[in-house]
Amino acid sequence: MRSVSIPLTLINLQDDGFHLLVEIVVFGQKLLAVVDTGASRSVFDMALVKNHIRDLEHTEETQATTLFTTSSTLQAVIPKIKIGRLVLKDYEAVALDLEAVNQAYESLGHPTIKAIIGSDLLLKYNATINYKKMKLFLYEA
Repeated sequence: MRSVSIPLTLINLQDDGFHLLVEIVVFGQKLLAVVDTGASRSVFDMALVKNHIRDLEHTEETQATTLFTTSSTLQAVIPKIKIGRLVLKDYEAVALDLEAVNQAYESLGHPTIKAIIGSDLLLKYNATINYKKMKLFLYEA
């Protein structure tokens, strides 16, 4: 079993909690994502997906339960996602509008995010978060 170690960044939400950020590569761009163990599904920013994929499926179902709510989602296949050295190919993605989240982040002086890494990927790759080392460990079979 191969282990992948990915650095994490801890951001403070005005002493009302914390979020963990991880760098990912999507559509050849280095972007930030929130690691959200409470999210049932990983999601990507709707604007990012719309800018890079033409074949989109619209749905009104809420297919991703995260700390962010939405009424409309898109489904698309992202050809390649890199999380550290882990490469995901043809990932069936759900896209949400993350604009409100990013406005809140910017008002707190934090960088914007383009994705939320949820339990679908965390479970599949047996994720471990080491807070002392600020690392996310993923394990490939």
